[in-house]
Amino acid sequence: MKAIWLLALHSAKARRVNLSITVMALALSSAMLLAVERVRSDARASFTQAVSGVDLVVGARTGSIQLVLYAVFRIGAATHNMRWDSYTALAEHPAVAWAVPISLGDNHRGFPVVGTTPAYFERLRYGDGRPLALAAGRPFTGSGDGLFEAVLGHEVARRLGYRLGEAIVLSHGMQDWGPQHGDKPFTVVGILAPTGTPVDRSVHISLPAMNALHLDWVGGAPLPGVSIPPELLRSWELQPKEITAVFVGLHQRSDVFRLQRHLHQWPHEPLLAAMPGIALDELWQVWTQVERALWAMSALAVLVGLSGMGATLLAGLEQRRREWAILRSLGAGPREIGVLVLLEGALVVMAGLAAGLLLLTLSAAAFAPLVQAHWGLVLSARLPSAHEWALLGLLLAIGLLASAAPAWRAWRHTLADGLTPR
Repeated sequence: MKAIWLLALHSAKARRVNLSITVMALALSSAMLLAVERVRSDARASFTQAVSGVDLVVGARTGSIQLVLYAVFRIGAATHNMRWDSYTALAEHPAVAWAVPISLGDNHRGFPVVGTTPAYFERLRYGDGRPLALAAGRPFTGSGDGLFEAVLGHEVARRLGYRLGEAIVLSHGMQDWGPQHGDKPFTVVGILAPTGTPVDRSVHISLPAMNALHLDWVGGAPLPGVSIPPELLRSWELQPKEITAVFVGLHQRSDVFRLQRHLHQWPHEPLLAAMPGIALDELWQVWTQVERALWAMSALAVLVGLSGMGATLLAGLEQRRREWAILRSLGAGPREIGVLVLLEGALVVMAGLAAGLLLLTLSAAAFAPLVQAHWGLVLSARLPSAHEWALLGLLLAIGLLASAAPAWRAWRHTLADGLTPR
C-alpha cells in the first residue's frame, strides 16, 4: 500500500500544473465555506458574551432588537431618549437590584462615547460573568475637578496609542466628521482590560460630563458667541434630563416578566424593556436565512470544485492508458490501478482542503482587527472547531466520491486496451 501511495504522489507531482488549478479552486471554495461557518459561530459568540447578568435593557419604545443593538453593541442610533425621572423611578422599584444608565450620541475618532455612572464598571459583566477590570488607572469621578475624565476601552487605547494623562477631544454625533467639543478636552484616567466586546471600542465619560458638553449647543451645533468655560461648569448642577437606555439587574430573575409588563404600561412615557437573550434569539432567526443562503452558495462552489477535479481526472485517463498498460505489465492488477486513481483524487482533495484552511487562518489573522473595529465582531485565528473538522471530513468524503468514477474507469482498462490505444 505504501508503494501505491508513493506512486500516486509522484504521479500527481508529474501533472502538478493541471492539478494545481484544481487545488486552487478547492482551496478558495473550501475557505469560503469554512469562513461562513466561522463567522457564524464567532459572531454568535461575540454577541452572546457582550453582556452578562443584565436582566433587562430599558429604553424608549422601539423594537427590542434595535434597542439591544444600539444600547449594548453601539450599532445604529436611538430614535428617542427616555426621561431621567423614569430612570430614577425604575431604580427605586422593589424588584430592581441595580440600574445603570447610559447616554450615547458622541464619538472620538470613530469610537462611540458612552456617558454613564461609576456603577457601570462595577455592575456590568461579560462572557461567563466576568467583571470589567482596569488595566491601568482608575474610573472617572464625574464631579468637581474630575468632571472631564475619561476611561478608554482597550481597543481605543491600543489603536490610538493613548496613555494615562493624555488629553482627548470628543466630536458631536456618531460620525467622526461631526463638529468637535474642542473647548472641553477630557483627561484619560483609566484604560480597561480587553474583553472582546463593544466595551473595548468605547470611550466612557460621566453623565454630568456628557450634559456639560452640550449646555452651549442647540440643534447639534454650538450657539454662536456662547461658550461656557470648563472651570465654571464644575460648579453647576449637571444632572441630565434624558438618557438613552438603562441596564437593569433584578433581585430575582423570576420577576423579569412582571417588571417587563409594568414598564410596557409605564404611564409617564412609552418605554420598552427588552431581555437581551430573547432579543438576540430574534436576531438569529432573522440572520438564519442569510446564513443558509451564504452556506448554500459556498457549498455549491465546493461541489463545482470537486466536480472539476473529477472531470480533470477523467480527462487525463485517455492520456494515461499506456501508463496503465506498463503498470499492468509490471504486475499491477485492475484493483491497484483503480486504487491509484482514487488516492490521487484524495491527495488533490486533501491538498485543496489544507490550502483552504491555511487561507482561512491567514485571512482571519489579517482582517480580524478591521472586522472588530468596524463591526465589533471578534474573529479568532484558531484551530478548527469540532464542527469545522466534521465539515472538512464531509468534504473529503465527497471528494473521494468524486474520484470514484475515474477510478472505476481506470479499473476497467485492460492490458490489451493499453497496448492498442485508439
